[in-house]
Amino acid sequence: MRTTLTLDPDVATQIERIRRLENESLKKVVNRLLRRALQSDPDSPTKYAPVRTTPIDLGRCLIGVDDVSEALAIGEGDAFR
Repeated sequence: MRTTLTLDPDVATQIERIRRLENESLKKVVNRLLRRALQSDPDSPTKYAPVRTTPIDLGRCLIGVDDVSEALAIGEGDAFR
């Protein structure tokens, strides 16, 4: 099938980058990307691996988070002004 397709500039730039990296024709790259997009199910939620973090004790909070001036005075000394 032959058709004319107008691409947004950002999409055209990304396709051209892929085309150059893979040394493929524009036709092959666009067809492969369209196939991949059409085969994915947009209604299924994307599953991500759970992220685990380890809490650590940073000590007590020395300042209120609302007072930037006080934070700078503690961090840089009173000469920050």
